[in-house]
Amino acid sequence: MRLNPFDTSGIDVRGGGGFPGGGGGKLGCGGIIIVLIGALVFGIDPAQMLGTMEGMQQGEPTEAQGSQSEEELCTANAYATESCNALLSLNQTWEPLFREAGIEFRQPALVFYSGGVRSGCGSASSAAGPFYCPADQSMYLDTSFYDQLERQLGAGGDFARYYVIAHEYGHHVQTITGLSDQIRSAQQQNPRQANQLQVLMELQADCYAGVWAGRNRDKIEPGDFEEGMTAASAIGDDALTGGRVSSENFTHGTSAQRSQWLRRGLETGDEDQCDTFAEFRR
Repeated sequence: MRLNPFDTSGIDVRGGGGFPGGGGGKLGCGGIIIVLIGALVFGIDPAQMLGTMEGMQQGEPTEAQGSQSEEELCTANAYATESCNALLSLNQTWEPLFREAGIEFRQPALVFYSGGVRSGCGSASSAAGPFYCPADQSMYLDTSFYDQLERQLGAGGDFARYYVIAHEYGHHVQTITGLSDQIRSAQQQNPRQANQLQVLMELQADCYAGVWAGRNRDKIEPGDFEEGMTAASAIGDDALTGGRVSSENFTHGTSAQRSQWLRRGLETGDEDQCDTFAEFRR
């Protein structure tokens, strides 16, 4: 995908403050939707993660510390440069949509870290994978995850990586529209439906990722669509767990569902087509 080079004046990029050892942290987001792709890739059972999430407490927002400039962070490696390019494009794509809808738009921050990081949602290790924290409206990324994505899941290519960033950005869209708070409240009121609601949130974020790509169709190159579908299929709950987890405990949706919603967003380029909750409300 041919994205324009990043302009550091148009994006918020930070270096993450790590914690000793880079491990042993947990995401203290108390039921807020975050991406667990990395956790699943590293063999953590989604049901186990759900049990952990139920006991989490909301952490105090903390400012990620880093002495490097945005330009230095964005040019640290090829993956970082891609991520910064994607962030700029995502901001430029979504901001006009919010303006047209009369909703205040706030850009998310992209925080690069290695090993572990403290966020507004608590501490996390790299094993958690890329995640979005609503408390500080930031996307957290250890770029070494992309090597795991390609080696372990066979989901290589730049568009597969853009899909990861765009999915996280989708959670930011859900946060600033207020949907994330509504779903969190519904999960607390109906614990038995918590997983189903979480899956619908994740599928909508997939669709939003597709909307971004669909609105930048002129930049898509041959093979990008296939890379996206491969990535979406590879990270379905059924594919990642190999049948070890029942569908009632899925957290992100099946391979077929994730591919379906990414495809819908990409083909339509219309965020109004991403209402994954329509059937649930019936």
